[in-house]
Amino acid sequence: MKVAYLNCIGGASGDMLLGALVDAGVSIDWLDDLIRSLNVGGVSLSAEIGSRNGVTGTLVSVNIAQERVPLRWQEMSRIVEESCLGETVIKRAVKVFRRLAEAEALVHRTEITETHFHELGDLDTLVDVVGTIAGIEALEIDCIYSSPLPSGSGIIDSAHGILPIPAPATAALFSLSKAPVVAPPNNVLSAGEMVTPTGAAIITTLATFEQPDMRFENVGYGLGRRDNNDYPNVVALWIGVKIDDSHAARLVLLETNIDDMSAEQVSFTQERLFNLGALDVWFTPIQMKKNRPGTMISALVPASLESQAASLIMTETTTLGVRVTRVTRYESERKLVDVKTSFGTVSVKMKRLNGCSVSVSPEYEDCRAIALDTGVPLQEVYRRVKQEASDELLPN
Repeated sequence: MKVAYLNCIGGASGDMLLGALVDAGVSIDWLDDLIRSLNVGGVSLSAEIGSRNGVTGTLVSVNIAQERVPLRWQEMSRIVEESCLGETVIKRAVKVFRRLAEAEALVHRTEITETHFHELGDLDTLVDVVGTIAGIEALEIDCIYSSPLPSGSGIIDSAHGILPIPAPATAALFSLSKAPVVAPPNNVLSAGEMVTPTGAAIITTLATFEQPDMRFENVGYGLGRRDNNDYPNVVALWIGVKIDDSHAARLVLLETNIDDMSAEQVSFTQERLFNLGALDVWFTPIQMKKNRPGTMISALVPASLESQAASLIMTETTTLGVRVTRVTRYESERKLVDVKTSFGTVSVKMKRLNGCSVSVSPEYEDCRAIALDTGVPLQEVYRRVKQEASDELLPN
């Protein structure tokens, strides 16, 4: 699967996204012809190479011949739907316009049918949305991912007056999508607007907020208008092939150190964690402050159980805190199979990798029952069952 990751170093706007796509290989002439095919008149695109705080990239400009009456979101949708653009581009563009309208309706406390775009009704919003979506398709990108979005800081002039950063429409888009938002680089107080409503609408509609494992193939940098001394005002578009992680489980490792509980109490905590759904729980003897012997409790749990498991540990132990580490565990396929052996039918666990059976492991409880019934040593039962199961289930 071909994927792209937006590293929003300096935030994101519509023209920055266009710049990143052109820098990554999309032809500016092709994009210009595509925009002209919308038949809105007097609009063209141009691109130039530049740098922002040492990072070289592409600045794309949307050139509009004359001022026009702002378009409503329904009009933008109609222009796109009546165009010769591909079906995927049309559907995604209309979805972005509607997301923008929902944000404006939320800000102004109106119904979406009554929403006006004001500055967002300019033709450059139409061009940014359509151009970005078409560029993504031109690069044959299957899936878009994004880093958290920087909030920006300060104030901005608008048709509504002086507005805080992020602008209300941008903040509404963050809220509607539950987007992860982080402080400006180095907590700069004069960062200004880092994510525009158009940039936020495109990313929150099309992207998933996580960083994929990928084989890196290409990168494009889209430049913002300002050259900020505190950070590079660019958005980076990483392009590559997603690494197959179908056998990778996203887990959480919870750990805490204890030196004032009995073994029975610690054991009870382990029992509770297993009942909750922990995949593994173990104890490690450690040396704590003032040379006191202690026990580190470690629990490996699915990410969905993180808060419940942490709460259980806090409740059942004397700890004042729990450490959390996110881990990835690669897992093979496992299948429980009943095998006919010289001892009768025994359950064995079969391990498979890439569609092939590679090993078998007899189930302990079955082997234990056979050893008790027959008097044959457990290790002999285990050896014979494993050999017979291997002969039947595994390739030569």
